[in-house]
Amino acid sequence: MTVREGAQIMGRLAEQVSGERQARMMLSMIAEPDDAITGRILHRVGGVETLRLLEDEQAAVPEMNRADAIAWRNRVAPRIEDGIPARVADAERAGMSTLIPTDADWPHAFNDLGPRAPYLLWIRGATSFLSGALADRVTITGARAASEYGTNVAAHLAGDLAQQERTIVAGGAYGIDAAAHRAALATGGGTIAVLAGGVDRPYPRGNADLLDRIGDVGALVSEAPPGEAPTRWRFMARARLLGTLSGVTVVPEASFRSGSLLVPTEAHRHSRAVGAVPGPVTSVTSVGPHELIKRGVAQVVSDTADVTAMLDSLGDPARLLNRETPGHQLAAPASGPPARPGPRL
Repeated sequence: MTVREGAQIMGRLAEQVSGERQARMMLSMIAEPDDAITGRILHRVGGVETLRLLEDEQAAVPEMNRADAIAWRNRVAPRIEDGIPARVADAERAGMSTLIPTDADWPHAFNDLGPRAPYLLWIRGATSFLSGALADRVTITGARAASEYGTNVAAHLAGDLAQQERTIVAGGAYGIDAAAHRAALATGGGTIAVLAGGVDRPYPRGNADLLDRIGDVGALVSEAPPGEAPTRWRFMARARLLGTLSGVTVVPEASFRSGSLLVPTEAHRHSRAVGAVPGPVTSVTSVGPHELIKRGVAQVVSDTADVTAMLDSLGDPARLLNRETPGHQLAAPASGPPARPGPRL
């Protein structure tokens, strides 16, 4: 699709959009999460004006030269579809909850992301789990192919913290994430699963029952609109949400190349506390936590009391000193998100 063809559709969208919420719903269906250019424009001018700027080839984009504006439109245009208004209407009829920055339950933690903040959040469950102080939430993430040791530690920490009325945040994956979610549910505590695909299509499918339960009594959260499948980019983009939503991120187990290490990287970058659980030096799934500790990114976590102490010290200025980024990072591609839409389920 050319920019002009996309603009013709966008012209119809611009005429149909009703306020900031609908504009952001449409943007979430057009631009990939964590698109640096789209996010910067949205952060500056809001959703309705961002749609207009995307539609109008001749419009000057704030703080962007004409060549860059053309490149932005050329990249986003392939994602414009004629059926977007119908998708928005379907989501509204289905009672899908959304949060935008002006809503009372919008997690102010995401404001620290600046232009990288989500365009909006799609929610299945109680939006109230997302509000409140940073110290109300703990992210627990790590290896999918976790050992019995790792899943036991994750469950122990999550269960204890849930009993302290802390909300457990994880990504709904196999291994460490699932153990943390299940332990929180078992104690009657709150838990949030941040997904890389639509909240109406729980992934992985092997955890569908678990994720459905979280949607019933906790919250499923995603930047991706309903019907969207997870992609590599969306998994990577999700890491910044998992890392910033909570005051503390804990990694019980992760291999050196685990994608889950993006989460503590983002947490550390945005002044959140990070904890890592030591394990056997012979275990490949303990290499990640050991590296985080060795590089000064994470504090040692040997029991729940260590996590509680980090939560209690969130306001300590000394904690923000010497915040180096980890030597090992799984950085997002410099070229930005894919222009083509991801698969829809």
